[in-house]
Amino acid sequence: MTNIVPNLTLNDGHTIPQLGFGVFMVEPAETTRIVADALEVGYRHIDTAAIYGNEAGVGAALGASGIDRSELFITTKLWNTRQGTQSAFDAFDESLDKLGLDYVDLYLIHWPTPKNDRYVESWKALEKIRETGRARSIGVSNFLVPHLERLLDETDVVPVVNQIELHPALQQREVTEYCREQGIAIESWGPLGQGKYPLFDEPAVANAAAEHGVTPAQVVIRWHLQLGNIVFPKSNRRERMQENFEVFGFELSEAQVAAISDLERDGRVGSHPNELN
Repeated sequence: MTNIVPNLTLNDGHTIPQLGFGVFMVEPAETTRIVADALEVGYRHIDTAAIYGNEAGVGAALGASGIDRSELFITTKLWNTRQGTQSAFDAFDESLDKLGLDYVDLYLIHWPTPKNDRYVESWKALEKIRETGRARSIGVSNFLVPHLERLLDETDVVPVVNQIELHPALQQREVTEYCREQGIAIESWGPLGQGKYPLFDEPAVANAAAEHGVTPAQVVIRWHLQLGNIVFPKSNRRERMQENFEVFGFELSEAQVAAISDLERDGRVGSHPNELN
């Protein structure tokens, strides 16, 4: 199988590898080893966040890898309790220091936390961070259409991405359609359903896997890629990292993509963006 990860062009002209590696719920003590394995497998796009508590481990793996910084794409995120102006600046400095980097490729507001009503102020702080070049691109995570509409109405920079829970059982079509209209790329977190929904047993997935001689997980990742989503499955096991990376040697038919898309059931696993405050 060929393992060349395609790059997508964001609305600010920067590019992003469409397949990456996520470190949500990766233990800080294990992070350096796990990220080192992912880099050896071939991943160059790493997605972390301040709240994960493992930015330092990610940074240690990056520093030891010997990979040129220009080949890497690193994302981290502003946590809810640090929203604001100066607090966002300080949080960003802390993240950069833990990662041991001069810049990140992408900095996101992690959740809108609407009851706190600070995401617009925080976005204006991210705009200033972007102007310094220490975050090449800026975006949001877990934003719904009303949150995005307000940002676009009250600020100057359109987010390059919206990172949302997205898998065959929860496709958030209203959000994804709005984002595509506005040129905002979709990043899928929890892309395999986080085990709550038995997606791999669904005939649409299992039959496609059998037809192509691949695993059900590879089929679901391929479904994301063919829809144009940016996706970063996570695993602590190197053999599973390798499996998740080997998704470029086959292509789902239009009928197979449609059958998997028919698995929508409003199956949210994580928190609702209006309720996490």
